[in-house]
Amino acid sequence: MDPIEALLRVSYLSDRGRLDKRKSEAFLKAAKVLQALPPDELSQRIDNGTITFLPGIGPSTAAVIQQAAAGKTPDRIVALEAETQVPLGDGADLRARLQGDCHSHTEASDGSADLATMAAAAKAIGHHYLVITDHSPRLTVANGLSRDRLEAQLDQIAELNESFAGQDFQILTGIEVDILLDGSLDQDDDLLDRLDVVVASVHSKLTMERAAMTRRMIAAVKNPRVDILGHCTGRKVQDTAFGPRELRKQSTFDAEAVFAACADAGTAVEINSRPERQDPPDDLLQLAVEAGCEFSIDTDSHAPGQLEFVNYGADKAARHGISADRIITTRGADGLRAWTRGE
Repeated sequence: MDPIEALLRVSYLSDRGRLDKRKSEAFLKAAKVLQALPPDELSQRIDNGTITFLPGIGPSTAAVIQQAAAGKTPDRIVALEAETQVPLGDGADLRARLQGDCHSHTEASDGSADLATMAAAAKAIGHHYLVITDHSPRLTVANGLSRDRLEAQLDQIAELNESFAGQDFQILTGIEVDILLDGSLDQDDDLLDRLDVVVASVHSKLTMERAAMTRRMIAAVKNPRVDILGHCTGRKVQDTAFGPRELRKQSTFDAEAVFAACADAGTAVEINSRPERQDPPDDLLQLAVEAGCEFSIDTDSHAPGQLEFVNYGADKAARHGISADRIITTRGADGLRAWTRGE
């Protein structure tokens, strides 16, 4: 493991362990500093003790760099590998059948890593594809992608996929489109038609009146361009010894009606694996199961290490007895594309 790989691994493990985001970003920034150095400068600085003179390199990052350069696995990595493992229980068999992830973000919107880094991380944990679903334009707090920026990303994905030729891995195109107040979607229809996967989520006015929210969500999931209903309640929770404690209240809607619409339209319900979402809650997930819905186990990753959160989603699906044939992320890339096209 060279110093750059070591710094990236610390950042990855910090994200996997849900540690302070600033620490993860510091190690990621340090890796980029080293990547920009001329050949041999790093070894020279290690030898003459000037490595911390570089911008963004402090005592913690320097220790990792020096240990890795000496051929040793850095102490920080040894500790983090053990401390940040994502548990996997009854969902182990299901996890082994998952082929990819339909909900992830890059630095193009509000993620921390670029396309190549996210793709490499997905491949490293055994995925055969990763769908990139950066936010749509009106979600300005998340740096949502305008039409021009999304089109540019599609070109980047096509170029990167050439580098994965013959490796049984590919990046699929997508978007997390915002469901607007009237149930319409925040991106041009012709552009949505070009994408492999469209995830539709509510991000605003989560406290709107129940009947209005129900109409809003049903309009979206019935839209033929929508493939997946993302984090359906919008809630945020914190795990405690007594169960999840609500940090942001979930939206209220007629879940039976919304899930019936999903089942009728062939729109999958996302099992959002992020620990702070756990969305849908267990009671609503059971309603979706009973409604005959299909599901997508996704991580909603905003950093490479968060891709391993898929374990949480697999365990949750297993607890509810959801069979693999009802989970679209057990399909390969070609099968997923055929499903989103209605074939």
